[in-house]
Amino acid sequence: MRTVTSESNSHPVLTFWIIAGWVGFLLLPWYGVEDFYTFEWLVDGWPLDGDYAPAAFLIAQGQKLWLAPLLPALIAPLFVMRRRKTDPIYGKVLIIAGGFGFAWMIAQGLGIGLRGYNFGWLTALLGDLGDRQFGMGYGALIVASAFLFLFTQGIAARGAVNGDVFVTAAIGGVITIVSIFVFLPIVKMLGAAFISDDGGYSVIEFFGKFVDRRIWGLGCFSGTNCGAAWNSLILAVLVGVITTVLGLIFALVLTRSNFKYKQALRALTVLPIITPPFVIGLALILLFGMSGTVTQWVAGLFDMQPTRWLYGMPGLLIAQVLAFTPIAFLVMIGVVEGVSPSMEEAAQTLRANRWQTFRTVSLPLMRPGLANAFLLGFIESMADFGNPLVLGGNFDVLSTEIFFAIVGAQYDQSRAAILAMVLLGFTLGAFYLQRFWLGNKSYTTVTGKGDAGVHPQMPLGLALPVYVIAGLWALFTIGVYVYIVYGSFVQLWGVDDSLTLTHYKTAFAVSWGDNGFRWTGSAWDSFFTTIMIATIAAPFTAAVGLITAYLLTRQNFAGKKSFEFGTMLSFAIPGTVIGVAYILAFNVPPIEITGTGIILVISFVFRNMPVGVRAGIASMSQLDKSLDESSLTLGANSWQTFRLVILPLLRPAILAALVYSFVRAMTAISAVIFLVSARYDMATSYIIGRVENNDYGLAIAYSTALIFVMLFAVGMLQFGVGRTKIGRRSSNSGGH
Repeated sequence: MRTVTSESNSHPVLTFWIIAGWVGFLLLPWYGVEDFYTFEWLVDGWPLDGDYAPAAFLIAQGQKLWLAPLLPALIAPLFVMRRRKTDPIYGKVLIIAGGFGFAWMIAQGLGIGLRGYNFGWLTALLGDLGDRQFGMGYGALIVASAFLFLFTQGIAARGAVNGDVFVTAAIGGVITIVSIFVFLPIVKMLGAAFISDDGGYSVIEFFGKFVDRRIWGLGCFSGTNCGAAWNSLILAVLVGVITTVLGLIFALVLTRSNFKYKQALRALTVLPIITPPFVIGLALILLFGMSGTVTQWVAGLFDMQPTRWLYGMPGLLIAQVLAFTPIAFLVMIGVVEGVSPSMEEAAQTLRANRWQTFRTVSLPLMRPGLANAFLLGFIESMADFGNPLVLGGNFDVLSTEIFFAIVGAQYDQSRAAILAMVLLGFTLGAFYLQRFWLGNKSYTTVTGKGDAGVHPQMPLGLALPVYVIAGLWALFTIGVYVYIVYGSFVQLWGVDDSLTLTHYKTAFAVSWGDNGFRWTGSAWDSFFTTIMIATIAAPFTAAVGLITAYLLTRQNFAGKKSFEFGTMLSFAIPGTVIGVAYILAFNVPPIEITGTGIILVISFVFRNMPVGVRAGIASMSQLDKSLDESSLTLGANSWQTFRLVILPLLRPAILAALVYSFVRAMTAISAVIFLVSARYDMATSYIIGRVENNDYGLAIAYSTALIFVMLFAVGMLQFGVGRTKIGRRSSNSGGH
């Protein structure tokens, strides 16, 4: 039972958002400035200049009078600042003021654009506006946030989610940002599925394109090619299964063995995830392609004719398993470590041997991790763009078909949208199969009780194949990366193998002259931009992902299943579609951010957020809810419980979200192609430009440098986040 305290009339959270709303309205530029990261507007005409003026100054000058109705919504909460939360007026005023203010901002933002009214019926009803507005700026963003959280506080005061302000604010915030940055772009993109060739809308043409043989054909059973949908599905299932098994194997080696070089193995398992995927594809081609080193050696040894076996399903399977196994490992390591040693020791006390203990106790408790690892591997394979582009050959998959439908000569947005709908159907099917397999069983292993046990070693029958598979895969990975590093030092990869530093000098040269120290290498601009964007995006990705996971595992509220669906939706859509959808959605007011660094940060946050969500769900499924209840009983609120009790036990999930979001922002390709600009060029788009110019040495040198930079960053994140400490003995402390 929660401790009862006397209720105060002070509302610090309410006060904060009221002040924030007025600051945004009175002081900050209402419309977007040229560069969100700089504050040159402070000395460039602010606050009187129309480009930088706050809403209050615009209204006072007789401009943008459609902003005036926001004033009553900002004034109304001032009258309830000293009322108790239990007073019915308190909740009603906040709901009406916050709801009206937020709704009005949406209405005027969507209704008025760069050319006046956006809808003909508004012009017919109200006449020509004779004015226009641009995208939201600092002021509009903060005022909109203030209205949203005033509204959620009002809902909490009326008893929603047990009156919990933190939970209602978190639900409202996540729903809002997911709706704006996931649903809105995708709805705009998918709306194009019904556009006919003459520019109108046609359901008949939609179905004609949907049942196209190139999507659903079964020609592979008669000697030709199957449709892109079946190719993608088969490949994704294989990749999901294999990456999950390999992720479990590496997690077992690190947690259930006396392997001496665990840190080296941990670094090795992360290597592929910090590598631009087309680099792995190029390395595989130069190893196993028609003229590849290994292919030529084997052909000469056995007097065989080299073949193009690498292009298509085999090469794609190898490349994707190599690239996506680290995702499964990052999910599995936290889950495998989280299995309670005391439960395993109890099974052995009851005369179970190591194999029986693993099969009947340990493995069933790992089911959330196995399911989530498979789901992420499946979705990653479905959405992968770089590897199919390099290694696909005649093996068509949905992601590349979408790309060519958009950027090819056909420029068929309708076909691209239909392909995206098929891909989304597959990924949602996998999502619901995963939920069905997990069912309603409990996988709790970490409770509030002491747990000083030690994980038992793997049974011998399991340890031998685990060691063999892990060893072979590790050697293969090392071979690929040795070849990548070597390729960055040769003059012309595959033609002139003389060693040189020319590629690194061209990319990363520095000089000292009359103007001081200068970064003269051609890659520095894109490198610094990439580091900045990835560093900003990573903590936001982890925060949104883990808060969402907390809401899904610890709270019950209306629309919870739809809420979870929305958080996974962005991960199920290929980056090519996300890129084009963002351009369509955010190239015009009310959110006008195309060509800025902000759109890159936002795309990375919502593209990678599902990893934080799934890792958090997998780890939180093992934390007993009695931990939360004990904290609440002792007088802590939900925010304090989440920050002081839950988060410290989620360090593996936090690390997984931070590492994955940072490195994916560093190595992303598909969405970046559409969203970069001359001012914000990313490393991967620069590398692709070098590949298109056949400058493979420079591309590989830059990629190699990125690998080492990200290895350092991952190490720093590991050090900064630390490890989960739940009071267990180490295997060297005398316990067995």
